[in-house]
Amino acid sequence: MNRFCTFVCVATLAVTGAFAAKQFEFAKTPQEAKVTEHGPDKPLGKPEKTPTAGKGGWVSMFDGKTLDGWKAGEHPENWKVVDGTVTGGGPRSHLFWEKEQCQDCEWIASVKINHNGNSGMYTRCQSIVADWPKGYESQVNVSHKDPVKTGSLYNIVKRYDQLVRDDTWFTQRIRMEGDHIQIWVNGIQTVDTHDKTYAKGYIALQAHDPGSVMMYKDMRFRSLPVKK
Repeated sequence: MNRFCTFVCVATLAVTGAFAAKQFEFAKTPQEAKVTEHGPDKPLGKPEKTPTAGKGGWVSMFDGKTLDGWKAGEHPENWKVVDGTVTGGGPRSHLFWEKEQCQDCEWIASVKINHNGNSGMYTRCQSIVADWPKGYESQVNVSHKDPVKTGSLYNIVKRYDQLVRDDTWFTQRIRMEGDHIQIWVNGIQTVDTHDKTYAKGYIALQAHDPGSVMMYKDMRFRSLPVKK
């Protein structure tokens, strides 16, 4: 191997390694952050910019005024529009988006949850039910007693570090292409895995823990080409 080839190969490996390190720097709460009962004083990353509806295949899931296009499987009184957000709480209830289903798709929301709150963002729910949905849950939890925190794919990829703070807006983005599942919190990847359990279904927001208050806004969805 000549010197030029050695230089190029080493440089390529260095760039690839740097990209991988940046992509997975979510692995733990930033070392310089002080963790409190409300989460780290320096949250991971920064909220992503909301995709523009009508561009790149993105559509708006919420008009900011009504729950048109959404249906609660049970306890519809748990869900309201408050100050331009979908706000939920109370006993178990899942709010399903009826307008489209996800086979291969990507969706994103700005999220805020209170201290000791617990919620979730479901994808590929098999049906609209008055029960626990069968689908993939992307966890929303900063300080609830459940050790599985925001950025996790529930029961599949578990993250135990607190990445964001109570009562603070962050973004969570979910992308599913075939059996490939990815999640980003504030633009930094937290999940990159494969699972074949659910192939297509509804999107839903979760409330199930009295005392929890969860808020969602700037929700966008786009279908992706289905790979053969």
